This record gives sequence, C-alpha cells and structure tokens, in this order.
Amino acid sequence: MICVDYRDTRPIYEQVVEKFKVMILREVLHPNDKIPSVRNLAVDLSINPNTIQRAYAELERQGYIYTVKGKGNFVSDSGQLLLRYKEEIFEEIKSICRTAFEVGITQEDIVQCIKDSTQAFNEKNSAGVR
Repeated sequence: MICVDYRDTRPIYEQVVEKFKVMILREVLHPNDKIPSVRNLAVDLSINPNTIQRAYAELERQGYIYTVKGKGNFVSDSGQLLLRYKEEIFEEIKSICRTAFEVGITQEDIVQCIKDSTQAFNEKNSAGVR
C-alpha cells in the first residue's frame, strides 16, 4: 500500500503524507475507507509509530482524513481536495516562475524544463516504475 524511500531526502512522515494524498486524489482510496491503524502501518513499514501518527495528524489537518474515536482513521470526501491541491500546485509553479525570471531564466528555458520533466515522468511510469 505505502512504500517509503530511505534514499529520499524528505522526512519519512512527509513521504507517507504524499503517498496517501496521491492515493486519495486518484481515488485508489475512497471516501469513508478505513486506513491502516498507526500501529499496523508502523509495523508494515518498520518505522516508529510516532512517525505515522505525525503523518496522520498532518493528513487530518489538511482535510484528507478524519478520525473516529475508538474506530480509527477514515478517508474524507476528496471532491474539493483535488481542486484545492491543483490550486496549490499552480501557486507553487507561479512562485517558481517569478523566482526564475528574477534570476534571468527565460520563458523558453522554463517551458523546456517542464517538457523534459514531463517526458522523464512519462517514460518512468510507462516502464512500470513508481
């Protein structure tokens, strides 16, 4: 279900958050689906339960999951989440473009970088690597 990359420079809890967000937004996990308990996921990934708890707290803060006392954690309705997530991505792109222009990177260079990145992503995914 979830894999962490120990070579990734991001903290493990951020990787867990990102993996769940992707599964929720791609509707691999559906609204009201129960997600693994903190303890079970920690055992499956061989990581500290506090790391999973931190990831779940962040997912709940962002509205991706909700907690039912004594029952566990469940997936929230993702309808508005996808729209909000896309808006956040576009804001990040705008910020990066502003910074790039400020240091003299041209529009053509930015467009080429995006094309190269999407091509590399598509090649990686078509090869079955995730």
